[in-house]
Amino acid sequence: MVKTPEQEHPVEAFGWAARDTTGHLSPFNFSRRATGDEDVRFKVLYCGICHTDLSSIKNEWGICTYPIVPGHELVGEVTEVGSKVKKTKVGDRVGVGGVIGACHDCDNCNNDLEIYCPKMVLTYSSIYHDGTVTYGGYSDTMVANERYIVHFPDSMPLDGGAPLLCAGITMYSPLKYFGLAEPGKHIGIVGLGGLGHVGVKFAKAFGAKVTVISTSPSKKEEALKQFGADSFLVSRDQDQMQAAMGTFDGIIDTVSAVHAISPLIDLLKSHGKLIMVGAPDKPLELPVYPLLMGRKLVAGSAVGGMKETQEMIDFAAKHNITAEIEVISMDYVNTAMKRLAKNDVRYRFVIDVGNTLAATKP
Repeated sequence: MVKTPEQEHPVEAFGWAARDTTGHLSPFNFSRRATGDEDVRFKVLYCGICHTDLSSIKNEWGICTYPIVPGHELVGEVTEVGSKVKKTKVGDRVGVGGVIGACHDCDNCNNDLEIYCPKMVLTYSSIYHDGTVTYGGYSDTMVANERYIVHFPDSMPLDGGAPLLCAGITMYSPLKYFGLAEPGKHIGIVGLGGLGHVGVKFAKAFGAKVTVISTSPSKKEEALKQFGADSFLVSRDQDQMQAAMGTFDGIIDTVSAVHAISPLIDLLKSHGKLIMVGAPDKPLELPVYPLLMGRKLVAGSAVGGMKETQEMIDFAAKHNITAEIEVISMDYVNTAMKRLAKNDVRYRFVIDVGNTLAATKP
């Protein structure tokens, strides 16, 4: 007999879920597993809304199963730990990002790169090791193996820190891996959205010269004054683009819409690197000749592994880096999704789960 989400596990849980491709979210009773020997359970206080959540609840990539409880930027306070947990105690401020499981035996896992494990388990709408569906952070409680728990320093606000578990590590990891986290490098950030604004902050903290590349001239003042970018390049202005050709050591492209990357490749110096972190739903055209003539690189990067994610949070706390957020109540989430679809947010929605979820119980 097939068990319902409420019957699968012994611990009652409550959140908001999407039931079909309309993506409409509503109250949802389900259950979490008991706290295992190596598990950490925490009360969810805040959860960021990522564009991936919007794509997932509408099943735009065709890989999700309903019902879906989204949320992979969740933070809160530890309420219980298993007997073999070593680094976490009740009362700790912690979070969970996009991954909560992997094989722990492959080369990627052995190099602390769980996100690239072929058997990686996503925080929501994935199948866990016990065969049950995973549910994310738009919920009151979370349990995860200690390996996937990220500790938040006391100086890091949980609401502004939550989006770093996705947006932050998505930008931090390629900057580090591709040798762009060095003083004096000229770094371009394409798109000043949820990812881009955090990328500017990290690149500046690494000592880089940062240029925001955007189609929206209206974002220039925010880029320069609020986030500390050194310059602003309007990608639709041919004169500006021409003048900047061959001046960038690296560019991180956060745009998820289909767009031309040839102009971005032209901006790179010889040996420069264009790193894609957005995920357009259709293939992009890749001109090869400019790559050959400058030994340039086009690459991709997902979020980082757990060791690097902790490193990123510690670095962010040291440099006072948080996301720019709009805190919302749980019952506003469908409106927030509509606004997100229109890019109507500066710059990341964060749900106040701890104070507003319980009131939505039927």
